Amino acid sequence: MDKFTPEEIEEKKKAIFDAMGQRGQKQILKKGYENWNPFQEPKDPIDIRKDKTKRTTQVLIREFLSSVSHDNYSNTFAQGALEMSLGIINEDEKIRGMFEFACWYQDLLKKEGYDTP
Repeated sequence: MDKFTPEEIEEKKKAIFDAMGQRGQKQILKKGYENWNPFQEPKDPIDIRKDKTKRTTQVLIREFLSSVSHDNYSNTFAQGALEMSLGIINEDEKIRGMFEFACWYQDLLKKEGYDTP
């Protein structure tokens, strides 16, 4: 927008504002029309989060579910795995507790001679 005069920029800004719906205009007015810049560059996308192994949630889930027989899991099973992977990558304390408990329980079952789930 550097090529335009301040008057031309204001004219274009007003045209964009006038073309908007009432709801959008109301949001802009709430924050302040003078602070609104419809010409600003878009922000960079959020960094894609990865775990310690440098895998994204999508990669983790794909690898995990491909290691399990499709006949042995349901959508609910896959949803639980997805929630766990998201929680691990986001370092969610609740998920960390669930993970630690599951590891502990698996070790307990092995120690006492039971088959693991």
